[in-house]
Amino acid sequence: MVFLFNNSRILLLFTMVMPLTLMAQDKATTAYHTRPQIFYNPYGGRDSANFVLISSTTYAFTPDTHPDSGLVHIRPTVKSMPGNWNHTIPSYITDSSGKLKTEGEIVPGDFIVLKKQDIKIRLEPRLHALNGRLQIIQPDKTAGTNTDITLLYTAGQRSPDATVRIMIPAGISVDTSSITVNVIGRGAVLLKDLSKQSIGRTGNKYSHRKVGTAKLKKDKNGNTWIILSGLDLRPSNGADITLTMKTRLQHSPGQFIFKSNYSVTEPVALNSFGGQEEEASLYTHKNIADFQRIPDFATTYSGDANTWSRVDFRWSVKPGMLAPQVQFSTDKGKTWKQATASMDANKGSAQITHLKPDKHYSFRLAYSYGKVRSNSNTVDYYSGKIAVSGIGIDGDPAKDYTNLINSAIDSIHRKGGGTLYFDKGWFNVRTIHLKSNVHLFIGKQATIAALKGGDAPETTWFSDKKYRSGLSSTDSGPYDDPDNYMTKQDVGHHYFRNCMFFAEREDNIKITGNGRITGNGNLVTGDKVMNNAPDNRSDKMFTFKLCTNIEIGGLNRNEDLWYDEIRDEPYYILSANKQDTVLANMLHIDQGGHFVLLATGTDNIDVHDTYFGKANGKNARDIYDFMACNNVRVKNIYSKVSSDDIVKPGSDCSLGFTRPARTYSVRNVIGDTNCNLFQIGSETADDIQDICVDNIYVLGANKAGFSISTNDGGHIKNIHLNCGHTGSLHSRSKMLRTFTPFFISISNRARILGAEAGRYSFTENGEKHNELLIKNVNIGKVENILINGIDISEVYAGSSYSGNRWKEYDGKQRRATAIIAGYALPASSVVEGGLDFTLPDGSYTGYIKNVQFNDVHILVKGSNPISDTSANPPELGVGQYNASNLNTQPAYGLWARHAKDLQVKNSSFNFEETDQRYAVFLDDVLNADIINNEMVLGKENATAIAQRGSTGIKTGNNKVYGEEWKKKVLPLSGNRPKQPAALKPPPETGQKQQ
Repeated sequence: MVFLFNNSRILLLFTMVMPLTLMAQDKATTAYHTRPQIFYNPYGGRDSANFVLISSTTYAFTPDTHPDSGLVHIRPTVKSMPGNWNHTIPSYITDSSGKLKTEGEIVPGDFIVLKKQDIKIRLEPRLHALNGRLQIIQPDKTAGTNTDITLLYTAGQRSPDATVRIMIPAGISVDTSSITVNVIGRGAVLLKDLSKQSIGRTGNKYSHRKVGTAKLKKDKNGNTWIILSGLDLRPSNGADITLTMKTRLQHSPGQFIFKSNYSVTEPVALNSFGGQEEEASLYTHKNIADFQRIPDFATTYSGDANTWSRVDFRWSVKPGMLAPQVQFSTDKGKTWKQATASMDANKGSAQITHLKPDKHYSFRLAYSYGKVRSNSNTVDYYSGKIAVSGIGIDGDPAKDYTNLINSAIDSIHRKGGGTLYFDKGWFNVRTIHLKSNVHLFIGKQATIAALKGGDAPETTWFSDKKYRSGLSSTDSGPYDDPDNYMTKQDVGHHYFRNCMFFAEREDNIKITGNGRITGNGNLVTGDKVMNNAPDNRSDKMFTFKLCTNIEIGGLNRNEDLWYDEIRDEPYYILSANKQDTVLANMLHIDQGGHFVLLATGTDNIDVHDTYFGKANGKNARDIYDFMACNNVRVKNIYSKVSSDDIVKPGSDCSLGFTRPARTYSVRNVIGDTNCNLFQIGSETADDIQDICVDNIYVLGANKAGFSISTNDGGHIKNIHLNCGHTGSLHSRSKMLRTFTPFFISISNRARILGAEAGRYSFTENGEKHNELLIKNVNIGKVENILINGIDISEVYAGSSYSGNRWKEYDGKQRRATAIIAGYALPASSVVEGGLDFTLPDGSYTGYIKNVQFNDVHILVKGSNPISDTSANPPELGVGQYNASNLNTQPAYGLWARHAKDLQVKNSSFNFEETDQRYAVFLDDVLNADIINNEMVLGKENATAIAQRGSTGIKTGNNKVYGEEWKKKVLPLSGNRPKQPAALKPPPETGQKQQ
């Protein structure tokens, strides 16, 4: 701020807005403002200028806010002024009579007095929406070129019904077909198609039917206003609006000022004030101003000779530009030399190779324009890894390096990207803010360790305090406000910033190397993390929110990782079946908290060559959780032990909207878990499809070895296990010590926006129920599941998570059968008062379709009595999504209910101790081929394959052995499906089936 004096009048010239606010300094800071803002008012009185102080009303919940106390009135106070005032100008506050004020609110007529200048400035509080922020990405452009202009706008406060207005200045021509818009990270669409963009999966109780509407309006000065209306800006996912426009810039250099403002309707109808925070300038230059280095976007880090010795450039092509040359300097621009470059002047691109290692280069483009020789802007590049030891980060285990590392990352990011090398030492951190195009390389002698006191969880529009552990079968509250996305998944999923490494809306980030990253006991695992003290709420190692192109892993190897049972260690498979047991390339991670990786809405992810839990097996829950992520590659993963899923694709509502997940390539996953080695779904707010998994080795799983569950209406399809889609199968997959080998299920929990539930009383299998039923969300779908080539034994809950590696079976551990369990609503006749709703598609039963088992061999413990053949597991109600909810199954090998087009071929079912149950039991199965299999049958049972309420069952060419495997082949009559007595009523006539 500059003060210019002209006699008795004061002219205040602002070089920047002075906000009394917690305005975000970067994208990692909360978007919520919690303090007033101050703006210069050009319409002040003759002898004194006015400052307008903005006050507002909004909702803002922290994890500690009472559910009824989130309404916040943001008012300017005396104490809010000094902490953000310009300290070089001592000042104090007076009332209108000149009396000193030391506390209380600022009211109209109060003054701020600048002591040295004896200047009084009138303060004027006004009620407005807190100002937003408008930014331009790459604000310097080359005049006379075709270019893209990208604007980011973030509202100052959240709103369920916002209108955002952005002014495109005269001289920049746009239309709805040349602009793309991305609202809160939902994805870019043409402006003209915004009203048709998918709003995601919602129930009909969600308050919005569109992402928003868009229109263009010209003002009298020739400016074009883009008006975006009906926006739900309650979720905070970085920039609320991203606008990218394709245009051709005028030939003459100049400045273009873009302006913006917004309106909200709740909790109070307000408009933002405007001013410089909601303005941004684009500068066009005569010379090339957008010469830029293109970062390396290789999917997987290789570390080969080209990693740092090659650099690529691009620029906007300026008509009439002649003889372009790339020049370089190694002395910070003092002298320049021409580089040997491969150049395409027509496309504006160049590549330089064979740079000298570990040197700082500056580059520019030299060219002729007419008779004048000109130079572009300069860009920087370091041809190697920047060792932290060389920039004052010395690896002392007694120090906290958070700020130094964040500063280094930010500096590298601003220079276009590069590699920060942790060469040697112990590096304590709280929360590291990852940035685009920055690669962290952890050397073999380096450890990055978490400290307590990471970033606080973000402030939100909604409270999650009542339902922090998700929705159980006895909860009703999450459906009381169907818009509250904070109650659709457990607390670990919907807070993002309380982590060790955080990135939001960033691109091209790598964390690789053969060192160690540890939570060091300071990342917590429980669902009640928000009940902890504020400095003990970090529960994630890596959080990526709406990012792209992410890599985490060791030094990449093309060989496959597999497991040596004798050594209890993984190894790489070399030629001629030799083993490489050194594993010097692997990245070591331990004590990851609730999640080692929580990636949400993030695409193009590569995780590989990682060893979990070698140094410490504690404080580890989920390993890799991919929520609503696409194009994911997982390879060569070993987890010694964990509490929860090792690999989990899903889709939830934590972004404030749903997003499908698609295209996963998973290969060589080995591990022991208290949960599932591989879990598809559970969180299924949107669809999940096209997942190929080859070569898994389950060492222990206290839930399932391989689990597929749709609980929220999502459609899961095209899941292949051991089909060779990721490459050749080097071994047969194995499962040991699993509670159940396979759990493929449907329930109807409906954790999506706009869901509605009601409580109903009914009787099932003679048992009284009083629980929630979903009234307006369709039952989910599971189809096209292919499972091949896997050997399964030691079928009991035998994970070493409890501490024993491994405890042998003693008859007390939990056991379950391989399970396929669709879902059916209770018949209306057994519901008190009947069912008073019809689901949108009219279906009452969700069938699991086209599951194929081929070459699958299951050896169970056995010992169940003949009485267990009458077992009739309950339907999976709301909040019941585990195999344990199904109690005992009437078959020891495979139990299937509510399934269509089931195939079991070339497989076997056997027991160690005689089990009197059926080998296969089919309940409400429509069309099944149980063909060319081998199975054993207890002497007290008459048939190996039984069915109830099923049709179209084919059982040809099976071998059934009596009591002992391969001993006595029973006559064909023992191979025929048996119809047990009905234990429950079939679906009522008129109930539609999916």
